[in-house]
Amino acid sequence: MIEPTVTEEKSVSVAEFCRLADPSIGIDVVAGRGGLDDRYISSDRVQKLGLALAGFNDYVRPGRIQMIGNNEITFLEKMNSEGREAAFRKLDLQKTPCVLVTKGLKPPLELKQIADDINVPVLTTQMVSSQAINITTELLRERLAREITIHGVLMEMGGIGVLITGESGIGKSESALDLITRGHRLVADDAVRVKRIGSSLFGASPKLTFEHLEIRGLGIVNVRELFGVAAVCEDISIDLFIEFQRWDDAAAIDRIGLEQLEQKLLGISRRKFALPVRPGRNIATLVETAVKIFLTQNAGFNAAADMLLKHSEAVGSNSNS
Repeated sequence: MIEPTVTEEKSVSVAEFCRLADPSIGIDVVAGRGGLDDRYISSDRVQKLGLALAGFNDYVRPGRIQMIGNNEITFLEKMNSEGREAAFRKLDLQKTPCVLVTKGLKPPLELKQIADDINVPVLTTQMVSSQAINITTELLRERLAREITIHGVLMEMGGIGVLITGESGIGKSESALDLITRGHRLVADDAVRVKRIGSSLFGASPKLTFEHLEIRGLGIVNVRELFGVAAVCEDISIDLFIEFQRWDDAAAIDRIGLEQLEQKLLGISRRKFALPVRPGRNIATLVETAVKIFLTQNAGFNAAADMLLKHSEAVGSNSNS
């Protein structure tokens, strides 16, 4: 049973967003600099102001970047100065982390004045709105992804991310050490940081424990120093869960292998194997075999189903003879 520790909801300051986004979309701050460190983006959704400038602002959400593009500028240019000021004040920009003006367009003077008064950063980029939205959304999605911490070991095995779970002292770290000697790579031991990005789960190690294993009797082991840089991996998409269960505590096991278990985490389901463990079992080999079974089943072959089909055909052939 996985018992994750959930982290707090994430946000990113406008100043940090500018540092992250500048290499991709070229950010310039043209007003409201006083709010760069004090205003926070809490949503990966970028919202074009559009009809909100005409007074339909019921769906302007706090925590989102508000975008002004060519259509909005064209609309605003048809107003006089008083009309533009009224439109911006009606938006209640106090709840907005920042305003992003695209395509190298000049922000209206009225917007810059209000932004300076209330410290709402106004940013500009040379990119068109569609490109800026795509890049900004992807950047924020990764930065703001909900994150949990799980007790387990995460390994990279032939490009597959395998998260091994089970109670303390059951042998997860020892099995990881065995797998490392076989050429697989350690991502995280003991504490695994897991976050959802889109429809994928990604796992990584906390900075403090990265590259380290805790082995009872040996203490803390630096995997990179002992086995080389190729023995560790910073992060990986989680494709498979393997739960170690004590032999005597394991529930009734499907000995044929027709039943396919799943593990759900952050709303995403992944394939899972439950492995009963006890002294004398070669756990690392079982883990490697589970990964191979996972790959062959994904390719469309199921050994258990194939055997049952052959058995049924044999029974049918004997009954007809």
